[in-house]
Amino acid sequence: MTQVPVPNARALGALVGAILALILVLNAVAVIPAGHVGVVDLFGKVSDRTLKPGINFKNPLAKVVRMSVKTQEMKEVMQVPSKEGLSVQLEVSVIHHLDPEKAADVYRTIGPNYREVILEPNFRSITRGVTAGYEARALYTSVREQLAQEIQTLLEQTVRPRGLNIESTPLRQVVLPPKLTASIEEKLQSEQESQRMQFVLQKETQEAERKRIEAQGIADFQAIVSRGLSDSFLRWKGIEATEKLAASTNAKVVVVGSGKDGLPLILGGN
Repeated sequence: MTQVPVPNARALGALVGAILALILVLNAVAVIPAGHVGVVDLFGKVSDRTLKPGINFKNPLAKVVRMSVKTQEMKEVMQVPSKEGLSVQLEVSVIHHLDPEKAADVYRTIGPNYREVILEPNFRSITRGVTAGYEARALYTSVREQLAQEIQTLLEQTVRPRGLNIESTPLRQVVLPPKLTASIEEKLQSEQESQRMQFVLQKETQEAERKRIEAQGIADFQAIVSRGLSDSFLRWKGIEATEKLAASTNAKVVVVGSGKDGLPLILGGN
């Protein structure tokens, strides 16, 4: 009967040791993807040093929490109050990113769900507080940019010390009550019509001024010409014209002294 060889205990121990060593080596390496940092947590003790993207060595017993530092967008659709107490539907976004230098502190004091804990409630509260200082009509006009800038400034002052950077808070859509929307659109249309009429009146005024200047120029010209056309001048011109006609080859009859103002009268001619 063939006997199966029993593994040497020393060899078996070496194999187990090698496997454990391999596991420790693998656990001592942490790969952090681009756009992330690694927060090292050793049994609840969080290291102030974060791991950068790439291959990093760490304590094999420590846990590495990967946190994104990429630019992210959070959209909110909320009902906000206006200055006069109307309810306005606002669609607004907050563009933000985690400060890499404060990632460990954020994880330690807030946790990986910092958006739900810090960003969202502050964003909603500040947005409602800002819109309450504006009339609903203003939210429909160019004041929207001012309102968005005010939200961004206040939100940044609140969350930046906690490790979050705010890039912008664009207003995407403002939905006012239907009656107010119709009233605003009617007013805007009336203002546009008024501006159009002012433009037409201005053009008419300019045209009238142009015609007045033109008429004045013609009148001035006629006055200048009339002052220079004396009876003696006209008689002299008549004599010159008579001489030219008399000298022409066309057949004619010249009656001297029978014309108006004593000028020669020329009859006939081909």
